[in-house]
Amino acid sequence: MLLAACAHRPDPLPGFPRVFVWAWERREDLRWLDPHAAGVAFLARTVCLRDDGVGVRPRMQPLLTPPGTVLMAVVRVESGGHGADADVERTAQAIAEGADMPGVRALQVDFDAVASERGFYRAVLREVRQRLRKQMPLSITALASWCESDDWIAGLPVAEAVPMLFRMGPDHYTAGADFRDPLCRTSAGVSTDELPSRIPAGRRVYVFDPRPWSQEHYEAALRKVSQWQSEF
Repeated sequence: MLLAACAHRPDPLPGFPRVFVWAWERREDLRWLDPHAAGVAFLARTVCLRDDGVGVRPRMQPLLTPPGTVLMAVVRVESGGHGADADVERTAQAIAEGADMPGVRALQVDFDAVASERGFYRAVLREVRQRLRKQMPLSITALASWCESDDWIAGLPVAEAVPMLFRMGPDHYTAGADFRDPLCRTSAGVSTDELPSRIPAGRRVYVFDPRPWSQEHYEAALRKVSQWQSEF
């Protein structure tokens, strides 16, 4: 159930840009980006949970950014159905190492944990938080259902949970409404090919592009973000 907007939480990432572009596993040349206007959340590695242990697939494609860009390392976790029985400490270590890349100022975990994997994921995030520097923000992406009708993310040791407002299927987002869980009320994840008509004001916006990023795609998305913020 989506609720009307409540009091805003303090910015969990103070001093960070209000817009991030997501750069996934492909060659991305973002040297045209204004580092004062947007940061880059890039896929740094993929952690694969297997029946024989924990594997790591590093980023293979180049990422080009202008000097001074705020970088957030994103670690994707793929469980293959092994999440409920995986090694918590080894998984946490593989995730936390993504924050060791040069220039990285924050870490984001992307894991579509199913119900049977939630206890494991919670334990992993606690362990990751302990392994990171105190000043290093820890972010996660979140299915919309985690934010609106499911209490399992309450109390996670993360700065924010970014609700993914695209490719939602039956988890339809009511444009402009707010989510129940406070962790989901400071940011939003959108896609250039599926932008909602509006989102609540004051959000840090993460923007995905299913195509390689271009300045044209970015500027079109930025105009929409500016529109959302000016409507309130």
